[in-house]
Amino acid sequence: MKSLLATLALSTALTIPALASAQPVTLKTTLNNYGGDGAYLALYVTDPSGAYAGSLWMAGGKSKYYEHLRDWYRATGGDPTQINGITGASVGAGRTLEITLDLADALFDAGYTLHIDAAVEDMRDSPNEVAVPLTTEGAGTPVPGRRYVSDFTYDM
Repeated sequence: MKSLLATLALSTALTIPALASAQPVTLKTTLNNYGGDGAYLALYVTDPSGAYAGSLWMAGGKSKYYEHLRDWYRATGGDPTQINGITGASVGAGRTLEITLDLADALFDAGYTLHIDAAVEDMRDSPNEVAVPLTTEGAGTPVPGRRYVSDFTYDM
């Protein structure tokens, strides 16, 4: 039940920012030139205990590939209600995904971590491609990915 409340609080902060203390945060993910098809990316948050807290964005529209975003899929059971209304196109090699969301202030400096899982057709899956603690001090600092992501930055 506690996890459900955390998820509801996160999704409420994203969809109804007037009801929660939130601010616009720009998430910028730049991909390497890995030479494959467009990458599917799942951006999600875990709480201080490492439990899934909510999804922020899904890049890639075909749900049949979501199981390749392994950590996100394991955390959500592939539940499509976790991503309704927060999807965009897959991201091509060498391209940048930039999105601005209203994130609850309570997510920063409180032990929450933003994760990115990545998957590319006919290439290796990359769960937990990026994992970055959400801190006000870390804003604007590029974080390298492990395989497909060149770097990730969030700005407040």
